[in-house]
Parts: sequence; C-alpha cells; structure tokens
Amino acid sequence: MTQPKHIGAEGAETKDTLLVFPTAFPIKVMGRMKSQDANATNTDFAQTIAAIVLKHAPDFDVATLEMRPSKNGNFISVTATIKATSKLQLDDIYRELTAHPAVLMAL
Repeated sequence: MTQPKHIGAEGAETKDTLLVFPTAFPIKVMGRMKSQDANATNTDFAQTIAAIVLKHAPDFDVATLEMRPSKNGNFISVTATIKATSKLQLDDIYRELTAHPAVLMAL
C-alpha cells in the first residue's frame, strides 16, 4: 500500500503525512510550573511558546492560546491551535519547541 501524496502550501508534493493542508492543528507543549529561573512565571512560558509558534505561523491568534496546570500543580500545558500549511511548517515548529530548555515535551 502506498502513502497518499498531497500538495503542500509551497506547491511541492508532500509525503509521510495523512494530513491535508491547510488544516487546524493543535500543538500541546508541556513545561514545569516552577521554572529553574526563580524570576520566570507561567505567563513567561506561554509567551515563549507563543513567540516560537508565531515565528512559523504568523497568522496564529495568541488570544486563543490555552493554558492548563497539572492536577498537582507541578507542570503546565499550553495548547496553540494553528492553521497548518505544510508538514515542513509543523516539523520546524516542533524542532524549535523541543530545542527550547523550558519545554519538557511537545505533542
């Protein structure tokens, strides 16, 4: 069975994805509630995530960013739902997010 082929926003054929672009795509990012930096806040974490996402998805509406603390208050998750235009765009966002020291995980 062959993988479906789709045309991305750049007009290039994309493989290795079942997504059809453009599509609404939620990106969930987890970090610690208490940062290593005593001066950092949860708002700083959310702003950092928003800045990274905006770099790759300039039409992202920061007002739609969702923040949720974990049950025990040790971690925080931030969800950014973007209008994804290509697999390359998503890969670039995930690479930059997971390289950031404040990010524990990105889904």
